[in-house]
Formats: sequence, structure tokens, C-alpha cells
Amino acid sequence: MKKTKIYIITALLVLINGFWATAQQTPANEQKEPVYIEGATAHLGNGEVIENSLVMFENGKLTFVGSAMTKIARRGKKIKGEGKHIYPGFIAPITSLGLVEIDAVRASKDQDEIGEMIPHVRSLIAYNTESKVVESMRPNGVLLGQITPVGGCISGTSSVVQFDAWNWEDAAVKVDDGIHLHWPSSYNGTKPNEKYVEQKREVEEFLKNSVAYGKTGTEQLNQVFAAMQGLFDGSQKLYLYANSEKDILEGVTTVKELGVQEVVLVGGYEANKVTEFLKENKIAVLVRHTHMLPHTDDEDYDLPYKLPGLLLKAGLVVGLQNSEASNFQTRNLPFFAGQTVAHGLNKEQALQLITSNTAKILGISESYGTLEDGKSATLFISEGDALDMSGNQLISAFIDGREISLETHQTELWKRYSEKYKSK
Repeated sequence: MKKTKIYIITALLVLINGFWATAQQTPANEQKEPVYIEGATAHLGNGEVIENSLVMFENGKLTFVGSAMTKIARRGKKIKGEGKHIYPGFIAPITSLGLVEIDAVRASKDQDEIGEMIPHVRSLIAYNTESKVVESMRPNGVLLGQITPVGGCISGTSSVVQFDAWNWEDAAVKVDDGIHLHWPSSYNGTKPNEKYVEQKREVEEFLKNSVAYGKTGTEQLNQVFAAMQGLFDGSQKLYLYANSEKDILEGVTTVKELGVQEVVLVGGYEANKVTEFLKENKIAVLVRHTHMLPHTDDEDYDLPYKLPGLLLKAGLVVGLQNSEASNFQTRNLPFFAGQTVAHGLNKEQALQLITSNTAKILGISESYGTLEDGKSATLFISEGDALDMSGNQLISAFIDGREISLETHQTELWKRYSEKYKSK
């Protein structure tokens, strides 16, 4: 009996320790009083900067964004912003945050399902709001993300969430915003893909069957084809993954001819070769992150760095994503954007890559992406330039007006070991 009690107590201690080791910071309460930030440099996310700014918000909404010299009544809690910078919350598109916790542990990976054509698989319901990886995004200003499935040809349906919530229902900002199609690659490395024609035909047949299903009016539900109907009525976007000039041209042309209303190009490594075509078809581009090498030896060494600028100057709507990097790299999204400043863009244009432009592409620009009256008070205050590693030091952050915790497992470790070496 005594041994049994010892086992029970030991098991309880293990469970308690395990809970505290994995628990996320408690989500913030609803905003209870008005807040105003005065004196900071406000980067609005639309290219505009207000040096001595006044930013006010109440009930989760921005009520005033302008000069601190404006004669307007201040109410509620004051935050001194002198010498600081205010930014709209950064947005991470095309990410499996909350779907993968540890890459080496299969049981913690829920970003894909079995099958090649699975548009009915919804990433949102698998999103883990208690993920330590998601939590670690916030200290760098990444406050929202598009949670996206991977695997197969048509991977499934994504949703946009904010990064401070009790559960996926609370986290949802835009539900089932789009479907993700990985267009077959015409080349495998440097060799032609012998199965390309067959793979392309399979995609075309699936799209044609989806269109036919929508026109039949049948009462017999087919979940797979039913999930595709938003692409044809314009309520959802198709995120088309393609990189080479040939694949971009054939992919966009095919899906447009088959009735897809809105297309976003993901990757687009050679999109700079077809900018006129993309403009004619009103295609926005979510380019890959900048910290990578050129694909081939005969390309400019700095092509990945300057590609966002080339596309912006051509008149396209461009955002940044890092779908081919690890989830942990998503926290570096501000620095990927900052890299473009040395390659053709100014800082406010670079900021738009991860704020207003991405918000437009994801269809959430009515509430997020810029600091404007009436929009969500999703923003943060930084000690310095948030696109620079040395300046990106957050002192406060808000999601829908709620002041969120910036503590993570990593900041706790940093504090612990900082004290250790200070004592010596």
C-alpha cells in the first residue's frame, strides 16, 4: 500500500512538472480601458511615418492615429513612446505554425494527411494554440499567421489566426481563406520531369470534375469537390505554388481557364521574367524568404535578395513567406524583410512586405496590416528598428487591444542564464 502511494505521488509530480514545462502564457484578457501611446515614431505599414505620433485605441479598435500635436482628448492608460517605434503586427503567410511542434517527433506533426487531392482537409481544427513555437513568434512582432497544410498536390485549406488564444475558435481571424495547389514541376533539378504531362493532366481533370460537381446541383455530398467550390465563386483564393517561368505560365493559365477567380502565386522564383503576364491576370506574389542562395550558377548572386524589389517595381502586390524553411525561422520574418533594404527597397516598402501587402493578399486588410482609425489594435512598441536584429526589442505588444505576454520558454532561459553569469 505504501509503495502504491509513492507511485501515485511520483506520477502526479511528473504530470505537474510536465504541465508547467509545456504550458503557454495565459491569453490576455479583453481590453478594459482606453490606451494611448504618445511620442513614438509610428510606422503605419502603408508607407507613411509619423515622427511624433499619438496612437489611441479602445475596445480593441484604433480610435486615433496621427500627430501628438493634435488637440484631442486623451483618455485611459498612457504609454510613453519617446524614442520608441510603433508598428502594426507582422503577418506570417504560408506557415505550418501550430501544426508541427518537434520536427523529429512524428506524433507532434499534423501538417499533412494521406492523399494527393485533399482540399477538404482543414488546417484550422488541428491548430495548437499552446504551441511553444507559436509563442516564440511574438517577441519579434509576428502576431498573426496563415496556418497552412502541406503535402500532396492539393494540400488542403488554410486559415488566418492571431497568436494569443485559448483555442482555435478564439484564434481564428479568417476561416478557410484559401486552398493550396502545388503545381507539378516541369523539371526535377536539372532534368526534365518525365511525368510532368501526366501530373498536369491529373490536376486539370480534378479541377474539371470540381467545376462539373458545382453545376450538377446534386444532393449527394462529395466533400472533396464541395471544398473546391469557393475557388469558382470567388469566396476563396487559390494559392498556386510554382517557381519556374514555364510552371508559372502554365499553372496560372490552366487554373484561370478552368474558372478559378483569384490566384496568388507562392514562391515565384522566376516571377520577375513574367511580370507583365502576372499583372494582366492580377496575380499577387508571396515570394520566398531572402536568406538563400541562387538556384543556378548563371543567376545573379543576389537574386533572392532583390527579387521582392524587382516585383514591387513592376507593379505587383508582393509579400514575404518562408514555407521552405523551418517553423522556427518564421520569427526571422522581419529580418528577411530588412534584408531587402540593401537591395532596392526603402524601409517602409520593406515593412509593407510583412504588413499591408500580406494583409491584402490574405484578405484581412479591412482590420489588419496598417495602423488606421477603425482597424484592429494589433500592434507593438519596439526600442528601435523592428526590421533590424539589433533594434527589434519589443517592450509591449497588443492583439485586438489586449496587451499580450512577451514571455516564452526561451526568454525564461535567457533570464536564468543571464543571472548565472552576472553573479560571477
